[in-house]
Amino acid sequence: MLTALPLLALLAGAAAPPAATPAERAWESLDRAIEQGIRDRVYPGAVVLVGRHDTVLYAKGFGRVSWAPRAARPNPSTTLWDLASLTKVVATMSTAMVLADRGLLDLEAPVHRYLPTFVGNGREGITVRMLLDHTSGLRAWAPFWQISHSRDELVSLLMAEPPSRLPGEGPGYSDLNAMLLGLVIAQVAGEPLDLVATREVFGPLGMTATGFGVPDGLLRRTAPSRVERGRVIAGSVNDENARVLEGVAGHAGLFATGEDLARFAQAWLSYGAAANGRWVSEATLRQFLHRSPGAGSRALGWNTRDSGRTMFGTLGSEEVVGHTGYTGTSLLIDPVDDLFVVFLTNRTLGTARRSLDRILDVRAAVSDAARRGARLSRRT
Repeated sequence: MLTALPLLALLAGAAAPPAATPAERAWESLDRAIEQGIRDRVYPGAVVLVGRHDTVLYAKGFGRVSWAPRAARPNPSTTLWDLASLTKVVATMSTAMVLADRGLLDLEAPVHRYLPTFVGNGREGITVRMLLDHTSGLRAWAPFWQISHSRDELVSLLMAEPPSRLPGEGPGYSDLNAMLLGLVIAQVAGEPLDLVATREVFGPLGMTATGFGVPDGLLRRTAPSRVERGRVIAGSVNDENARVLEGVAGHAGLFATGEDLARFAQAWLSYGAAANGRWVSEATLRQFLHRSPGAGSRALGWNTRDSGRTMFGTLGSEEVVGHTGYTGTSLLIDPVDDLFVVFLTNRTLGTARRSLDRILDVRAAVSDAARRGARLSRRT
């Protein structure tokens, strides 16, 4: 004879789970976009952090730091990533901004005021501002590493590099701009870029895990970014010129966690205010967020949404800025919507064809989903 107990248990077990909230569905959409990138083998792992000037709304790790079956899952707080060209804004541009704020660096000065050998063949017309907004006329990239065997040799080649078009004529993204700016900063401060950036940016903003290169003791928590002779390499920058420059360069070489980049983004959303006091004046910071005249879609160091198919998705405000890195990293900051999105991957370990194009689609999807999640979270 059947009793009522099994029937009650059956009914209890069949109860429908609570429906996901709109914000939860937005975060699930973000997850799916990132996970699809892993399934498509664009990258083996990733972290994402989304937040406002005063809080982190969402932080999560995905996949593994390499394709090895037992590799660790990335952690937003502890995994270190090769930032590649995010170095340009997180270290080099931001340090230049602090020096300019203090009156130590003149953005309108010619570069040769600080680097006297940078003269001839039109180089005299290149200003510090042009290095920041990419209107110097210098070519996008140069394989200096192929013919230089030391830092001094590479710097000499950089000093002799002529502009390929008239300085100030228009924007053209170039690694060489950031390489030169790193040398300008070192000259102004009287010490190497890594020490200046640590003192003026990473330290004041509480970015305790951020730095050029990775100490041996932290290699196990570093996501690899390159393969050399069949061996996966972690902690060594994925840029040949930066390696000749001993890992400290204005365009590449920085390693950081997602959590540290969230702190960096929050300082920008707070217009220069930091936990330990004001980091930089609001007026100076706003200057760096605005586009330069004649620089197209470029602000000072930052890119903006009007640059074609980009990381910004379809929902960003007119004032959103951001930057990407070759290794698969990106950072988005939107002062109007009080939003940041940190999305870090090691795309350079991916095996998908056209991974640079495919990660653009992932970034755009992540940006839109993050924005929806943040907006809906405001209503709860």
